Amino acid sequence: MANLIKELSAVFLERESNLTSLLTVTSASISPDLKNATILITVLPEEKENEALEFAKRKRRELREYLRENLKTKNIPFLDIALDRGEKNRQKIDELLRRK
Repeated sequence: MANLIKELSAVFLERESNLTSLLTVTSASISPDLKNATILITVLPEEKENEALEFAKRKRRELREYLRENLKTKNIPFLDIALDRGEKNRQKIDELLRRK
């Protein structure tokens, strides 16, 4: 279920974005009771992170409707969207390792 939410969210956000930044859905997690889901995103350039996060959060209701139309399940979880800090940290570590 989490993987389906991730893939559908990526399609939806790509379609809805204004293309001023590259917004990528990196993962999604869902609670055991299937009532809450968190979608993690990365944004390039970094200066556009807050703007892109606000955009994605504004689109949550429409995204939920899109999921309702495309998922074969009765209940659609409440969605939260957050920046993927783990991916950002991994990229910093890679950059530091390359400098050595």
